[in-house]
Amino acid sequence: MKITKHSAVSIHYRLTDAHGELIEDSFSTEPMQYLHGTQNMIPGLEAELENKSVGDKLDVVVKAKDGYGEHNDALTQEVPISAFGDVEDIVPGMRFIAETDNGEMPVRITEVNDDSVIVDGNHPLAGQDLSFHVEIVSVREGTSEEISHGHIHADGASCSH
Repeated sequence: MKITKHSAVSIHYRLTDAHGELIEDSFSTEPMQYLHGTQNMIPGLEAELENKSVGDKLDVVVKAKDGYGEHNDALTQEVPISAFGDVEDIVPGMRFIAETDNGEMPVRITEVNDDSVIVDGNHPLAGQDLSFHVEIVSVREGTSEEISHGHIHADGASCSH
């Protein structure tokens, strides 16, 4: 069976950055599962997986714009350290959910100053070209419930929609 819209797909992947540094690797754990064509995968990789079959192996470079997007400077800002209330020991790399005019947004601390903190709402991999080595483990038709929910249900389990 080939991967098409609404296929339930399992893949193993190795993700590296443009310098060859390992970011993630699923080969020593469980494969990643997703429902194809429902925006559960970065667009550039999903496009490359279209019409592939079980056993196929591919190496794909996904440009930033087709991955997690270009880095958006407007999503980086300086906020007073007092905005973090009782949180102690704020350090770069910490993640928080920020309340914005557009609702909740995940942010990452990139810099801590005496009275302020720099937060970045970009995905950590935004602005980066990404290299994937992918092996397709399984492909099946998504169930009607999975398709209506927009994601697969691992091992036949249901979800509480």
